[in-house]
Amino acid sequence: MTPIHFAFSSAFLLGLSGLAFHRTHLLSALLCLEGMMLSLFIALSLWSLQLDSSSFLTSPMLLLAFSACEAGAGLALLVATARTHGSDHLQSLSLLQC
Repeated sequence: MTPIHFAFSSAFLLGLSGLAFHRTHLLSALLCLEGMMLSLFIALSLWSLQLDSSSFLTSPMLLLAFSACEAGAGLALLVATARTHGSDHLQSLSLLQC
């Protein structure tokens, strides 16, 4: 495994472990998701550059567009949660309440 592949794999795994183990605030979960998406974007763009194929060049931009949509939806949920519940603590959220 090259050092570049190790760096992107470890960045993805750090985001995944942060999402799995430090779920106290909704904002920290969203930041971990964004870190994972950015590491996937950089790894996918480097992979398409290494292959020298023009058919894979649009996939990193598609992933970046989906990541921006995910960030916008996550921030909208964060604002709605903070307005209705008063905080963004994930322990205070319940699926039984509207």
